[in-house]
Amino acid sequence: MPTKATKTPRCSIVIRTFNEERHIGRLLEDIQSQTLQDVEIILVDSGSTDHTLEIVSNFPVQVMHILPGEFTFGRSLNRGIAAARAEIIVLASAHVFPIQDDWLDKLIAPFEDPKMAMSYGKQRGGENSKFSEDQHFRSWFPEKSEIDQERAFANNANAAIRRSFWEQNHFDEELTGLEDVAWASWAREQGYKIAYIAEAGVIHHHDESAAQIINRHRREAIALKQILPESRFTFRNFLSLTTRSIFSDFAAARKEKVLLRETIGIKSFRTLQYWGTYLGYRQSGELSPEMRHVFYYPPGSLAAQNGASGKDQNLSRRQGKQ
Repeated sequence: MPTKATKTPRCSIVIRTFNEERHIGRLLEDIQSQTLQDVEIILVDSGSTDHTLEIVSNFPVQVMHILPGEFTFGRSLNRGIAAARAEIIVLASAHVFPIQDDWLDKLIAPFEDPKMAMSYGKQRGGENSKFSEDQHFRSWFPEKSEIDQERAFANNANAAIRRSFWEQNHFDEELTGLEDVAWASWAREQGYKIAYIAEAGVIHHHDESAAQIINRHRREAIALKQILPESRFTFRNFLSLTTRSIFSDFAAARKEKVLLRETIGIKSFRTLQYWGTYLGYRQSGELSPEMRHVFYYPPGSLAAQNGASGKDQNLSRRQGKQ
């Protein structure tokens, strides 16, 4: 159900999807319940084979398609933003839910400042999130806002950018992750502002297998090497950070009286997280299309099996009939 091109909306919301039937309906319902209603929603789907697109068809959403063989996080975002009509573009993961009904209002409020390039909001894990992942969220997304943040960091699972600044510098389409950090770094170098808004919070659901946890941190490490070529992550770093993080999480779990229940999960997540980082730093040479699909798609998914093969053409023909 496409949106009608009437007056320019207050903001455009760009959502990337691949097999998000478990969460996308809830996110779209929550957007409709926001205090800010003057929005358009653009969904960029990279080959969903579940009921994602069927669910989305019940909402006023403009759907765009990107083939699995063409997908990168940056390219998907750029295509969605290019189709957007508003000056302020909200970027949201398909598996986040706003905590409050004024999420959008709070997230875009900093753009009253003409120098504001990007804002991003708080993230917290859901009921089924891994304990260590939620501790990671609490470390990177504190309870206190910072309107003019000095560090070049942001996370586009829950963020907004100014389109006119994006037109000066699109998201990097070659990075395997951290395209948001790279863009924030560029914005700071130009003298633009980045705001962290704790009040614009979301619940972020990650339901990942061990392989997916490793691959997520591996591709982010590969991207970080491109952004910061002088950075290093040795086996000693792996051992040190894994150990420190485990004991830090143990302390937090003990304080919350869940240590016994969470001990194995904490050890597992932190080991997988930093092992993925270590593998990413050891990666050398160009990434093959097959390797990129390992990073972007769950094991066993149709898109991962197709890669950049001719089956993408069949997917393209099917999408053209929708």
